[in-house]
Amino acid sequence: MDQIVTLDSRQEAALQAVANKFVSAHKGDVMKALKEMIVLNGRLQDQLDARSAPRGRRGW
Repeated sequence: MDQIVTLDSRQEAALQAVANKFVSAHKGDVMKALKEMIVLNGRLQDQLDARSAPRGRRGW
């Protein structure tokens, strides 16, 4: 893990609300929701890495 994020109580409450909605979208299956979140985060990280790569290495 690169860094630890500290949230204040307002941010924690907002995060909890989003997490609850995400788990609800997966019919209460926390493990399924977690697995999808890991996949989604991996895709997002790949996109961020591609954008931050030096232009000469992108093949353009």
